[in-house]
Amino acid sequence: MEQAADTAEHASPALSGLALLHVAEAHAMLQSTSDCERALLRAERRLDRTDGADAAAVLVSPTQFGRLAGSCYLSLGDHQRAESLLVSAAEKLRDRRKSRAIVLGNLTLAHIRQRDVDAAVVSLTEAIKELETTRGGGGMNIVFGAARELRPWRQEPLVAEAHDRLLGLMTAA
Repeated sequence: MEQAADTAEHASPALSGLALLHVAEAHAMLQSTSDCERALLRAERRLDRTDGADAAAVLVSPTQFGRLAGSCYLSLGDHQRAESLLVSAAEKLRDRRKSRAIVLGNLTLAHIRQRDVDAAVVSLTEAIKELETTRGGGGMNIVFGAARELRPWRQEPLVAEAHDRLLGLMTAA
C-alpha cells in the first residue's frame, strides 16, 4: 500500500493520501505508533494538495482524515486523541449516516476505554439511531462490539436501555 501511495503521489495526491491513511491504519493495528503517525502526517499533506485537477478528488471527503486518524488512535490506545478526532468527524457527518454510525461506534469505544460510561451511552444511542435507518453493516459490527464492552455496566439503567434498543434493532431487521 505504501508503494501504491508513492507511485500515485505525483499523478493523484488524493489517491496517494487515501492509500497512506490505510498504511497508517495497518501500522496502528501493528501497534507501531511512530510509523502510524508518520503515515498520517504524509497522508494529511497529500490530501491538503488535492485540487480540482485531481480526478480522484471526488473520492476524498472532508471527514476522511479525522475518521481514519481517530480509528488509528483508538487502535493505538490514545483514547483522548481518538475522541477529539471522532467528535469532530461525527459533527461533520450529519448527512452521511452510514459513515456517522461507524464514527459514533468508535467514539463509544473511546469513551468506554476512558471509563466515561455516560458519554459512551450518549454516543452509542446516537449510533443506534443512525443504524435504525441505515442498517449499515460496518456500523452494526462496531456498535455491537462497543455494546459488548459495556457489559460491566449492564446493570446501569441507561446501559440496559441502550442494550434493549440494540435488541430492538436486531428484531426489526
